[in-house]
Amino acid sequence: MTIRYTLWLDPEDTERHRAMEAQLRHYFLERFADYPHIRLFGADPYDYDAPFNRLHDVLMARAAEYCEREWRYVPTPEQLNRAFFLAVGESNKFLREPDDGDTHR
Repeated sequence: MTIRYTLWLDPEDTERHRAMEAQLRHYFLERFADYPHIRLFGADPYDYDAPFNRLHDVLMARAAEYCEREWRYVPTPEQLNRAFFLAVGESNKFLREPDDGDTHR
């Protein structure tokens, strides 16, 4: 197995890693703008055919390819996932279902 993740190969280059993570958040926010409002999962967050879950899978793959092609950077799955959900939190494109199980709203 070959280690490919840039973060693992050069962990001391924190400035580059932070810049790439910011670029990933920006990338995801731009992609969200391409979609109509997206409903976050409701009663069953494990419904893998739900639009949000399908969007997550597609954008993870596209973002990884984009980073490698445009920036010569191979992000870890954790970096991709964190940037994706930070972008979801910043975006106004996501709607929550009334009964999403969050009792703290």
